[in-house]
Amino acid sequence: MRRLLLLSNSTTFGRGYLDHAEPAIRALLSGVTHLLFVPDALAERAGYTAKVRERFERMAIAVDSTHEAADPARAVAAAQALFIGGGNTFRLLNALYAQELIGPIRARVMAGMPYLGASAGTNVATRSIQTTNDMPIVEPPSFAALALVPFNVNPHYLDPDPDSRHMGETREQRLKEFHELNDAPVVGLREGSWLEVGEKSCLLGGEKPARLFRKGVAPEEFAPGAELGFLLG
Repeated sequence: MRRLLLLSNSTTFGRGYLDHAEPAIRALLSGVTHLLFVPDALAERAGYTAKVRERFERMAIAVDSTHEAADPARAVAAAQALFIGGGNTFRLLNALYAQELIGPIRARVMAGMPYLGASAGTNVATRSIQTTNDMPIVEPPSFAALALVPFNVNPHYLDPDPDSRHMGETREQRLKEFHELNDAPVVGLREGSWLEVGEKSCLLGGEKPARLFRKGVAPEEFAPGAELGFLLG
């Protein structure tokens, strides 16, 4: 029974790290006393881990990090729950491949280990990282990710600004380009929102509606509280 919480972002304007989603995080991690963190989306892994450790200590949850483990795959196998944070998605996925963690993480999560992802950590939870906003600062062996859900997500989704004079593509235009060559649905998650994923359910949580993009279909808006389980097939 998979249990995932996929956050668009880890920090909402005017609030502290993970504060906006704390009730949902507490629900996901109910009964968890130790959390395994994957810090590889950022270069400064020690500082990143310290930040996460301090935040979860306030929730009475101890944090271990894969970068501190002698055997990261064994650490995943023994973990009560997993958190993969934000940063650069290409760096993160490349590290997961280099440490041979794709299979071990997927096996544990699909067997029921709680998974918390934020931004890049949400991107790698999906079928591929093709709809990330990040620059490809490194080339991973594949764009294929953990495939914990059979769709893609675009975290930090931004609506077009009608007053902007910027002439580059909007986020919506770029996602439509994705569907010129790919079939997977894409959930545009605005900041402050998240997906609570169960075995057959996918509930939109948070403060803002999400925008769903499907090939050959006009984009659709879903309000907070909407059930998107149909995306799980």
